[in-house]
Amino acid sequence: MSDQTTPGTTAGATYAAAGVSIEAGDLAVELMKQWVGKATRPEVVGGLGGFAGLFDASALKRYQRPLLASATDGVGTKVALAAAMDKHDTIGHDLVGMVVDDLVVCGAEPLFMTDYICVGKVHPERVAQIVKGIAEGCVLAGCALVGGETAEHPGLLGPDEYDVAGAGTGVVEADALLGAERVRAGDVVIAMAASGLHSNGYSLVRHVLLNQAGWKLDRPVEEFGRTLGEELLEPTRIYSLDCLALARATEIHAFSHVTGGGLAANLARVIPDGLHARLDRGTWTPLPVFQTVAQVGRMETLEIEKTLNMGIGMVAVVPPESVDAVLAVLEDREVEAWLLGDIVERGGEWGGSGGAALYGSYA
Repeated sequence: MSDQTTPGTTAGATYAAAGVSIEAGDLAVELMKQWVGKATRPEVVGGLGGFAGLFDASALKRYQRPLLASATDGVGTKVALAAAMDKHDTIGHDLVGMVVDDLVVCGAEPLFMTDYICVGKVHPERVAQIVKGIAEGCVLAGCALVGGETAEHPGLLGPDEYDVAGAGTGVVEADALLGAERVRAGDVVIAMAASGLHSNGYSLVRHVLLNQAGWKLDRPVEEFGRTLGEELLEPTRIYSLDCLALARATEIHAFSHVTGGGLAANLARVIPDGLHARLDRGTWTPLPVFQTVAQVGRMETLEIEKTLNMGIGMVAVVPPESVDAVLAVLEDREVEAWLLGDIVERGGEWGGSGGAALYGSYA
């Protein structure tokens, strides 16, 4: 049978004609293998290319009652900035931070992650750069990258548009589970410094600086010591190994990962009924990027605090006798930390009416 098309007819439809390239996807997988291979653990079984990632659960036998923790997240509209700057090797770092630091809040050790990358068109080198960032983030978090999916969605996304998401699994001994049940009046709240905006509030930041003010990403900003785009792409700090080190070294009652909703709202999630966390703004000065957004956007303090982390990415709630040990461990690990506030009975002049609130003025 001839493979030529009869004159006057059209060729049969193909996946490539619909905008999806199998070959480009295969090349992307080959390019990312070197990075995925770096993000592993001894419990990982098999390699890249299977239908599912495998993790040897017999490693959990050392636990008396292992609780599996699961978390999933993305990085929001920060991906639009990565695409605009054509810099794709840090956005995966942000993704890992958003996932694993949710896991560690309950005391869970992150074990493994999977990722999902959705693109308008597969650019193999770009996809490999995204995965490179994810793998590097996993190394910093102490977990493995056991698999993922790259999906090409022409017509849904533009050729240079993409989004990323991920899911992670961790484990914690039931008796070591951290959270609101452990928090007591008299506990001390310790702040851990953020690297910058992390991966929340970018819709607000883009609206204020790019849309309203008309700033360009290549604009040098003296207060930042670099361009606007470089500041906005600063990778999220990953705290998981720092938090696990604290839990091993001393008594911890709770952690709070400061993401969407800001410091007070996230800390309130681990404050039990009847107690209140009072947080002193005078204990730190927000990074210049937060001050810039507030000034350019003429934003009220409470409004910006509801959206951005204000320079604090993780919080530990600890008994008073643990404070010195916590600060010493964090100093050794080169994590800037300070006393942020305390836990009191709810009610009264300083007891507040909600789970957590900020008081005073910034230093």
